[in-house]
Amino acid sequence: MTSATLRHSVWILRGNPLTAVAAAGVALFVLIAIFGPWIVPYDPVVSNVSEALQPPSAAHLAGTDQLGRDVFSRLIVAARLDLAIAVSAVGISFVIGAVVGAFCGYAGGKLDRGVGRFVDVMMAFPLFVLAMAMVAALGNRIENIVIATAIINLPFYIRFARAEVNVRRNVGWVEAARACGESHFSVVLRFLLPNILPAMAVQISLNLGWAILNAAGLSFIGLGVKPPTPEWGIMVAEGARFISTGRWWLVAFPGLALMMAVLCFNLLGDGMRDILDPRMRT
Repeated sequence: MTSATLRHSVWILRGNPLTAVAAAGVALFVLIAIFGPWIVPYDPVVSNVSEALQPPSAAHLAGTDQLGRDVFSRLIVAARLDLAIAVSAVGISFVIGAVVGAFCGYAGGKLDRGVGRFVDVMMAFPLFVLAMAMVAALGNRIENIVIATAIINLPFYIRFARAEVNVRRNVGWVEAARACGESHFSVVLRFLLPNILPAMAVQISLNLGWAILNAAGLSFIGLGVKPPTPEWGIMVAEGARFISTGRWWLVAFPGLALMMAVLCFNLLGDGMRDILDPRMRT
């Protein structure tokens, strides 16, 4: 990061402190995902029926569930799984989507139109329903959740890369690269893709939050991660049965964790848009 970019980022953060808060929140979630399993006070999968459905207390900060498992420990450990699913799925869809979209936008013609129509057909379906169908067909294993989430994220990156490269494919510096003997393959990978990556970073941040919500939604309806694995969607689904009995903590804490994770990634995406937008550099 250059000094000018750093100064511009600091100026944006001063004018929009929510972006700084969101960045701190994302960093906190990452640290929890990395170190959480070693700092939790209880084993997240060991049952203790004698302490079932205990409200939040000094011994159990977020209470216990119907099997006496510590909710706080399960929340912390679940952060690693949910974040790993989101990062893996978004990473796969970003790499494939950016490359496919960039080559389509650069080549144009029948290839561009064909891929464009395919993406339009995909986006015509409710994407969560499409993910449900794929996981139901493949089986509710973690790797299948990652694959399904990656596939339904592909259209965003293909369309974005295709549009951005289509605008840039005939600009002066691309023509200069071709005149210097660079192959079409090299022009796309060495010149066009790096040029559009900053703008795509905004989409990555937004999709990370959506991928976490998608994985939790699949688990909530029974098509995601299998119990007793700690996962936020499973915890909300299990706690929903006890809302009418006043055990609010079983839903409130995992629901709050989901909301904060998605909110932080969305706010970070908005802040990155402001930082990377050339029109803001005035």
